[in-house]
Amino acid sequence: MGRRAVLEALATGVLAQPWRGVVIHAADALNLATRAQAALIAVGHPAALSGATSLALHGVSAIDDPAVHLTVPYARRVESRPGLVIHRAEFTPSDVVELDGLPVFSLDLVLADYLCDGDKRTAFAALDEALFGLAPDHGQKLRENVRDRILDRRSKRGIHRAQMLLQLATGKAESPPESILRLVVVEAGFPVPEAQYDITAIDGRKLYVLDIAWPALRIALEYDGFAAHEDRQERDAERDARLAGRGWVTIRATAADLRDPSRVLSELQAQFGRRAA
Repeated sequence: MGRRAVLEALATGVLAQPWRGVVIHAADALNLATRAQAALIAVGHPAALSGATSLALHGVSAIDDPAVHLTVPYARRVESRPGLVIHRAEFTPSDVVELDGLPVFSLDLVLADYLCDGDKRTAFAALDEALFGLAPDHGQKLRENVRDRILDRRSKRGIHRAQMLLQLATGKAESPPESILRLVVVEAGFPVPEAQYDITAIDGRKLYVLDIAWPALRIALEYDGFAAHEDRQERDAERDARLAGRGWVTIRATAADLRDPSRVLSELQAQFGRRAA
């Protein structure tokens, strides 16, 4: 384009400069793959996309982090800058896969790292999402690979937590909040519940699918992850009534309950006491 054309495009907003030494089309500024490529150009080789960026490029959306995460070897003198987080670690070519032409840490490696070092709730949700929809043999293989990565880590910090989360994950949750809600109740001391539990008719027809359930006590925990509308509330009330007719009690949780689960945990405790009695 030439220097003058580039400066004019930057001044008029046609181009954007996320970091020194690299420009992108401003229209692509929110595209993760574009920002990831720009980060790789700005930092130079060797480097690999890691952390939340790697998970997002693998199709895992549970972790919301707009910054681009890159890992470079310890010997490289590269610093983080706004919107670009630099991590340092030694890695081998076998740790990196190519996604759309971008060098990205493999899914099993980045999951293992996040389970050990990341936020517990979002790490668990990310693992559940990565397992969701996989064929049983593929899901088992991913579990084994993640477990091996955890055990092979040089640092032993967080490995016991990571193994617990790996064992608890089912890959059945239909959204990250459902995974987090399941983790919350287990950490509160309740028995490990079933995820996506089917309620069927006598002839085997599927009637309902419960987000979280304790079948032995017929207690259901449902996550309402959207703004409540009157028609939806009516449908939910009718559904809960039909479940009650089958002996089930339903407790509903919202996003606010993930921030402060005291109400949900209190209601669960009360229902467990009644049903156990």
